[in-house]
Amino acid sequence: MPVGPGKYDDACTAVRVATEAHAIVLIVIDGNQGSGFSVQASGDAAAHLPGLLRSLADQIEASDDRSSATGAA
Repeated sequence: MPVGPGKYDDACTAVRVATEAHAIVLIVIDGNQGSGFSVQASGDAAAHLPGLLRSLADQIEASDDRSSATGAA
């Protein structure tokens, strides 16, 4: 993972500060600066991110599978 500020780091910081979060993962698809991501995490929150992202991916796939099975768009 890249270290240092990326093209969406300012937006990521704004969300982290506004939510008073310990960690933020911002994924941008076709944004005004193209696609990209920014991650900001401190302390223990950083250690939990890989498992959290795997779980989130599983949930997205399961949701997509259910939508496909019911014919929902």
